[in-house]
Amino acid sequence: MLLFFVLGLLVHVVFFASIFDIYLTSPLVHGMTPHWTPLPPPAKRLVLFVADGLRADTLFKLDEEGNPRAPFIRNVMMHEGSWGVSHTRVPTESRPGHVALIAGFYEDVSAVAKGWKENPVEFDSLFNESKYTWSWGSPDILPMFAKGASGDHVYTHSYGAEREDFGAQDATKLDTWVFDNVKDFFRAAPTNQSLFSKLNEEKIVFFLHLLGIDTNGHAHRPSSREYKDNIKTVDVGVKEMVSVFQQFYGNDGKTTFIFTSDHGMTDWGSHGAGHPSETLTPLVAWGAGIKHPQKVSAQQYDDTLLKEWKLENWKRLDVNQADIAPLMASLIGVPFPLNSVGTLPVAYLNNTDLFKAESLFTNAVQILEQFKVKMTQKKEVTLSFLFTPFKPLSDSKQYNILRKARSYMKREKYEKVVSLCQELIHLSLKGLSYYHTYDRVFLGINVVIGFAGWTSYASLLIIKSHSNLTRSTRKEAQKPSRLLPCSFVAIGILVAFFLLLQACPWTYYVYCLLPVPIWYAVLREVQVIQDLVASLLAFPLSRLAGSLVLFALGIEVLVLSFFYRRVLTAGLVGFAIWPFFTPLWTRAKVTSLSWTSFSLLLAVFPLMPVVGRQPDLSLVMSAGLLILLLSLLVITFLIKRKERVFSEEILVHILQVLSTVLAMLVVSGTHSSLLRKQGLPLANQMVSWAILGPTGMLSVLGTVLAMPVVYEALFPLVLSCLMFVWIHLEQETLQQSGISCKQKLTTIEFSYNMDISQFRQLYLDDLRRAFFLVFFLVTAFFGTGNIASINSFDLTSVYCFLTVFSPFMMGALMMWKIFIPFVLVMCAFEAVQLTTQLPSKSLFLIVLVISDIMALHFFFLVKDHGSWLDIGTSISHYVIVMSMTIFLVFLNGLAQLLTTKKLRWRGSPKSHLI
Repeated sequence: MLLFFVLGLLVHVVFFASIFDIYLTSPLVHGMTPHWTPLPPPAKRLVLFVADGLRADTLFKLDEEGNPRAPFIRNVMMHEGSWGVSHTRVPTESRPGHVALIAGFYEDVSAVAKGWKENPVEFDSLFNESKYTWSWGSPDILPMFAKGASGDHVYTHSYGAEREDFGAQDATKLDTWVFDNVKDFFRAAPTNQSLFSKLNEEKIVFFLHLLGIDTNGHAHRPSSREYKDNIKTVDVGVKEMVSVFQQFYGNDGKTTFIFTSDHGMTDWGSHGAGHPSETLTPLVAWGAGIKHPQKVSAQQYDDTLLKEWKLENWKRLDVNQADIAPLMASLIGVPFPLNSVGTLPVAYLNNTDLFKAESLFTNAVQILEQFKVKMTQKKEVTLSFLFTPFKPLSDSKQYNILRKARSYMKREKYEKVVSLCQELIHLSLKGLSYYHTYDRVFLGINVVIGFAGWTSYASLLIIKSHSNLTRSTRKEAQKPSRLLPCSFVAIGILVAFFLLLQACPWTYYVYCLLPVPIWYAVLREVQVIQDLVASLLAFPLSRLAGSLVLFALGIEVLVLSFFYRRVLTAGLVGFAIWPFFTPLWTRAKVTSLSWTSFSLLLAVFPLMPVVGRQPDLSLVMSAGLLILLLSLLVITFLIKRKERVFSEEILVHILQVLSTVLAMLVVSGTHSSLLRKQGLPLANQMVSWAILGPTGMLSVLGTVLAMPVVYEALFPLVLSCLMFVWIHLEQETLQQSGISCKQKLTTIEFSYNMDISQFRQLYLDDLRRAFFLVFFLVTAFFGTGNIASINSFDLTSVYCFLTVFSPFMMGALMMWKIFIPFVLVMCAFEAVQLTTQLPSKSLFLIVLVISDIMALHFFFLVKDHGSWLDIGTSISHYVIVMSMTIFLVFLNGLAQLLTTKKLRWRGSPKSHLI
């Protein structure tokens, strides 16, 4: 059994990792030659302001009194420069946003998990191509561009990480720190001859990263006075910075200013997904080389928004976020970042048509070279007769477009040059995507074959070991023929040789060779397969069809719940009425009514909103009082049952009561302190971390109390009550089924060494129990939030533990909060398994088969087209199901650790205590 679980774990780790090789690989290629526009650039220097977390609508919209929130920026839009909306991609996080802005490509989603400061892959950037770059701001953003730069020409000035405190009195200090340090920098520059000389070079960049707006948005939400006042602070600071640069450089007219944001923010203060409030960011450009404002009578964009912003008569020029990098490169005359996939927005340029055409031509050649390198790399590792080139951009097509563009350039037909270059860029980007996903279908087929084989093998193992479907007809197992293993060995050798010829990565060998031993194991059980078919043919057709339909319907309900949380409500309502269609209602009315009541209560939670919630301390305190009441009832019961008042169990429950009281006090005190903007009290922080450690159901609920927003503390409480009733209900079901045991159980040890498969075989009711477990696990995941989207969770839930920005620590705390209901379900299932005398191995295999069928569903539902939100969500669904499958093994052990050591049955089975 241990060997099977180890092998099963390895198989699922491979299936889990496959999604990263198929859908989440780095799009970067290396070995290209830098390209830059051969004409003199309009600017000598560029100043990039990035207001982290700034929404486009909040900046452009007038305030309640009809005045602009950023009067200086507004004045620039109307009198000095060009403006528009920059469209970001998912994930709308700080790292990918800045990489798109400064390096010109959309970093692989998995890079967010690999590091916030370190580069998972090396990439070229505007800073690297510049002569010198000076940057000020967050220690989380600046290092990634300095460490990726060649030589020593990118200088960073960052504050300490402790300043990024969501509970601080004034987060605008993060921005004023940047402005003050820039002033000090230029004030001291004339006294430093080396620095002064560098500052007067050409092709230099100044980067001001402004984190205050993002911090205030997380802490107080974008609708708050703090967020909007921070915009005014940034506006004043930008105005001062422009004055500083103009004074230092004597108004030489060679400075370009770019003001934008890496991402926006939802109304509830989060970002990471694809809501328009997150993906629409402002872009305002002015100075050298930037076109002046253009008045128009009609625009191609949403007229309602423009009227609301009072900007319907000022031409709006939208771009994709990656387009900003080539724009900045062309303005100061540096090579386009080598991996940039942005298209130069020529509408922003105030220059000759020749300069625009030459710049866009350079842009097209730079992207085309990426396509050529990518094609060459793929061609070198693919057998010639199997290689399928990207036909829309053949060598002859490339040559014709470039030849025509040069011809039109000589004849000064610049509009046609621009059109041809845009076509070439479009085809090159499609070709890059084609070769980037070239092996996707091949790998996907192999993973699906492996998936199907593993699910078949697990199903056969259940039938062979713990079912009477075949036992009556199966004869003594025959010795397998040598032909079968020899055939599979030959297949494995052929597959390995094929991969070797194509110089495939080692992971390809794993994905392609894994199905070989799996299907060998399946076909070895040919006798079981034959007996199973014979048994099913003897089964009543209507009953068999009904069972298959119910099973398929149950799987589809579980799959749909990942997309629509309300499906869980429908399922729980179905669970609530289930006892009324069984003998349970007549024999165990109290238990049945309790089951129905708690099922209906739990069904309310998936109907509640997962985002946009305002903190409600009264609900959190109410949950705490209910937990205390439950604790006191348990203590009273234990005192009545035991002779000694201060037994070990009673003392544990008393400690759990104290942890709950402490959690309530900490939440109340922290909430009050943060409202007064006095930060997180040290005593509260220490107590919060102290109560995070203890185990046991009630202390786990106390931990949930320390991570409140609104109703989340009530969810595990209701779930725990339903799980307790489930244990009783399954005992009643077992009694009614008339199942007899080979031995009477008086004490059951929670131990891996125990094999209770000797007690009885599996029945159809056990399939229902396994389905209940999977359904409750999914409910635990999606009951109060959508784990497929990080937008469903609020950073305020961890403010009792820390308020200083720490992405991994905050993420770990939120994952533990999500994990707690999962543990409660597994503990209950451990009790159900033991009290109903279920064979643990086979029941686990049933759960494994159900979750694997779900995972196969999601594997087919993974998208590589459509919106980035759709793509990311489809991938995260697969990852969630696979993670659930992998961690079931560990959770089973954790459940045994967290439950008490014994189940005592005194009298009737229903008087047991866990």
